[in-house]
Amino acid sequence: MMLGDNSFAGERGPRPRADDRSRIAAVHAQPSDWVGDRPPTPAFDLAVYWRLALKHRILILGCFFGMLALGAALTLLMTPIYTAKATLQIDREAARVFSSEEVSPPESMIAGEEFFQTQYGLLRSRSLAERVVENLGLASSNAALEAIGAEPPTAAGSGASQASQRRAAALKVVQASLSVAPVRGSRLVSVGYDNPDPVVAARIANGFAENFIQANLDRKFESSSYAREFLEERIAQTKDRLESAERQLVAYAANQQIINISEPGSGEANVGATQSLTSNNLVAINGALAKAREERVAAEERWRSARSSALMTLPEVLQNPTIQRLMEQKAVLDAAYQQKLSIYRPDYPEMVQLKAQSDEADGQIQAIAGNIRRSIQSEYEIAARQERSLAGQVAALTDDVLDLRDRSIQYNILQRELDTTRTLYEGLLQRYKEVSVTGGVAANNISIVDRAAPPEAPSKPNLLLNILVAALLGIGLGAAGALVLEALDETLATPDDAESKLGVPVLGVVPLLEKGQTTAAALADLRSGFSEAYYSLRTALQFSTPDGAPSSLLITSARPAEGKSTTAYAIALNLARVGRRVLLVDGDLRNPSMHRVVGVENEWGMSNLLSGSADLAAVVRPTNAENLFFIPCGPLPPNPAELWGGDRLRQILAEARATYDHVVIDGPPVLGFADSPLLAAAVGGVVFVIESRGTRRGQARGALGRLRVGQAHLLGLVLSKFSAKSTSYGGYDYAYDYKYGAEAEHSGATTSSKAGGKAKRT
Repeated sequence: MMLGDNSFAGERGPRPRADDRSRIAAVHAQPSDWVGDRPPTPAFDLAVYWRLALKHRILILGCFFGMLALGAALTLLMTPIYTAKATLQIDREAARVFSSEEVSPPESMIAGEEFFQTQYGLLRSRSLAERVVENLGLASSNAALEAIGAEPPTAAGSGASQASQRRAAALKVVQASLSVAPVRGSRLVSVGYDNPDPVVAARIANGFAENFIQANLDRKFESSSYAREFLEERIAQTKDRLESAERQLVAYAANQQIINISEPGSGEANVGATQSLTSNNLVAINGALAKAREERVAAEERWRSARSSALMTLPEVLQNPTIQRLMEQKAVLDAAYQQKLSIYRPDYPEMVQLKAQSDEADGQIQAIAGNIRRSIQSEYEIAARQERSLAGQVAALTDDVLDLRDRSIQYNILQRELDTTRTLYEGLLQRYKEVSVTGGVAANNISIVDRAAPPEAPSKPNLLLNILVAALLGIGLGAAGALVLEALDETLATPDDAESKLGVPVLGVVPLLEKGQTTAAALADLRSGFSEAYYSLRTALQFSTPDGAPSSLLITSARPAEGKSTTAYAIALNLARVGRRVLLVDGDLRNPSMHRVVGVENEWGMSNLLSGSADLAAVVRPTNAENLFFIPCGPLPPNPAELWGGDRLRQILAEARATYDHVVIDGPPVLGFADSPLLAAAVGGVVFVIESRGTRRGQARGALGRLRVGQAHLLGLVLSKFSAKSTSYGGYDYAYDYKYGAEAEHSGATTSSKAGGKAKRT
């Protein structure tokens, strides 16, 4: 989308109002702010996916018709399958072994669903399938296997091995071909079987129904004997556990000298009383250990301070009375020595005596201070030994307490295990008596409602269903491929692509010139779409800040040949056409080209200005356009980045802004050079040019990231070399045609002239 309106383009449009600028400047202030102010995008935009489908329509249609043909071919090549179904009625009833108690849990309305799911699982069970295979002789020979569609085993191997292989093959086919479908809202179940032969399918379906009923009766008959055998086994095991638990309890009590006179509670109380003295000693010694640890920490801190500090700076030394007295004596001796030094020479006997007395006092002070430091060390060592001793006593007492508690806990565990085992043993004996004297089997609760009959028409394959599934798979595969291609597409073809993939607003879209048309000719034609695109870009720049177009602009791009120089020249030219004094600067000190566009010599220019060898007035050149002035690049310097990084650039811009309304700089590409980030940090705004279908998303993101690191004030993007024809898809045409205004004005002028002539004749 193109920002701005044609009412602001060229000399025909008025300048934007200040309130309009302040309102729209928030949109173009920074990319992050602009993204936050965008209207919310719906989570599912059908138009976006429709355009995406039309864009990749060849891929989607290819997948659709390919899967359609594949599905039809596979369906026609499939063998017809017949499905025979038998209907069973399953009543909710529990299997009772005897009248007073029940071996299996009773079924209620709440548990009815679980009961029926259990029956369905039994119908699909391996044991029932083995019973059907055995009773119907489906694995008796290779011919029987071929009748049900199973592969016969190889000739190698013994007869028993081949029989086992036939049973496994038959079982696999029978389980795979069986279907169990409950009839909704009833107690009926449909048991179906699939086979190429309708007679075989009906025979096996009826075999499943009959054997399921017989297996149910067998389970109910065997439930009583199974319960009795189970109870006998558990009683024997529980009896052995009971005797073992009694022996373990007696042996442990004798070994640990734990005696219970009346009940286990009294024994536990006695053990607790025995432990009282040990626990109290542990508490007392633990308290002493804490106090000793505090004393050791304090002594260690004093010793560390005494060891690392100067001897005469220790508080213990300074506060010692003897040292204080000796220091006073030494001070008196030193004062007397200094007083007599003015009268006598140092080798005078009295002076020698005073010096000896002072040295003796100093020696005594050092000796006492050393003794004090050694006493601090001794206090620390004594405190550490005392702490270790108490810690050893605490550890020993802790082991004793834990040992006593552990022995009493193990005794209680053995006693509880004995009581639990005795209770379980008595309950099993009572249950065994009931099962032995009571019996009875309930009536069967499963019956056949409809036997299976050979079907007349095949159930598989379903041609329409397979074609529909193939069509859906084809569409899904094509859509997935289109989404993958779209996600991997790195090109920036349209303004929507640039805004969505880069998160930066598009200020303008410059159309691709037709073959044979030059940039100078297109800009000279004020009615051309090329010129109108830059008029709209100028309007967008006027709305980019509250004060209108920035006084200093940098035009840059990710890589060379994307149209940044043309854009810089067109912006400067359009600003000059509305009466602004504009200074165009060729800031590409590595590969300058703007002097050829403007038509001036490149002897002196920006490199001389930045190096300080020329002033601003000396390098500014007039151009053919009114109000447009130009500074060429000048001699190519060996270190462009160092020139841009100095304070000279900001001084030049400040001086230029005092004379000109706008300074437009044609900068070098961002990727690979440090020039553009340095320039971007010094100007009032940056316009980033990207080439439609030429600039990759990764390149643009990398360049924008470098500009943001340099604290650039990014105004927006300019999409250059845009071809509306090649980018029109999905019924949404990116048609940026600016010629309709000229046609409307021509039509309006003709009408006005006719009306004027008629008025004169009147």
